[in-house]
Amino acid sequence: MKIAEGNELLLIRYGELGLKGKNKSQFIKRLAQNARAQLRGVPGTQVHSSWGRLWVETADAPLAIARLKQVFGIYSLSPVISVEKDIDQIADAAYKVLKKALPNGGTFKVESRRADKTFPITSPELSRTVAGRLFARLGDDYDADMRNPQQMLNIEIRAEGAFVFCETSPCAGGLPVGCSGKAVVLLSGGIDSPVATWMAMRRGVVVEAIHFHSFPFTSEQSKDKVVTLGKMLAQWHGAPIRLHVVHFTEIQRAIYANCSEEYGITIMRRMMFRIAERIAKQRRAMAIYTGESVGQVASQTLESMDTINAVVDMPVLRPLVAMDKEWIIKYAQEIGTFETSILPFEDCCTVFLPKYPKIHPKREEAEELEKNLDIEALITEALEKTEVMLLK
Repeated sequence: MKIAEGNELLLIRYGELGLKGKNKSQFIKRLAQNARAQLRGVPGTQVHSSWGRLWVETADAPLAIARLKQVFGIYSLSPVISVEKDIDQIADAAYKVLKKALPNGGTFKVESRRADKTFPITSPELSRTVAGRLFARLGDDYDADMRNPQQMLNIEIRAEGAFVFCETSPCAGGLPVGCSGKAVVLLSGGIDSPVATWMAMRRGVVVEAIHFHSFPFTSEQSKDKVVTLGKMLAQWHGAPIRLHVVHFTEIQRAIYANCSEEYGITIMRRMMFRIAERIAKQRRAMAIYTGESVGQVASQTLESMDTINAVVDMPVLRPLVAMDKEWIIKYAQEIGTFETSILPFEDCCTVFLPKYPKIHPKREEAEELEKNLDIEALITEALEKTEVMLLK
């Protein structure tokens, strides 16, 4: 594969996309589109697709690698040297790559893969030949280790040419955003919901976020925190995230003025789900995502989830449902949202938290209490006051 002078070549691997059968090309096309969008502005960059791989040519490899690590669907990438399918050129490239990876010596192993079966040398023979030429040029500080080498030196023989590399960087994996439809996510300022949003995107879902804001009971700083989280997540989304900030104050006042305190959280969540479903249908989204985990708090028992789910007809997806808090915090730290999530600005769920919430609510009891509310009027007013932002 010929590249411009001064540019570098990156080999992209896309894992499970290669198993998609007849739909494979659609997934790979979407991945290439997302990679191009993420690399916009990186100098000298082109994305090519051929023979089960994506290739990125770039004049700024460190910046391109940093961007590509936030593209869902990419499992790993490697900076490679591309040469002709000639043993002399391959051996020279191997020497350059190994000296860069192990400048002061160490143990290594040569691993070859011959995807192009017209190449006359088998993979084991190629590995032995290149290793022999390397030892003829390397000093005594280098040695072979077939079981536990410090460095793997990889050679791939493909239709496009020969590719030599040492470094393999793990990436986000998953599916390209945009290949699995659209959903709305309930995004609070806490630890859980940003992780749930990230997980939705990792499975290829385009997301729009919904945040319930109860000013003046919750501050503008609490909304700003959610905006910051949304911008962080937009880096993984590959496109701006639409944030719907729903004015929730009057709904909460009505609930706590007219309903039993122990059912306050249950009815509040039922109202949130009703509003989320309205927005989802307006925006042609197919599901609602939340950051709930079974048993984590009073509103996240199976009985609560059943009672709350009853008000909507579309799927409610909970990617964190089997995780404990320790796991969720670990994910939040890895994706970079944790430090923002723990800023001490309360959201609407914590401000009106009852002293003794109902842990095992019943649908019929919640429905009976809701007769004291003008549900349709409250939802209409909240939607009319909703603020919409595009977070880049």
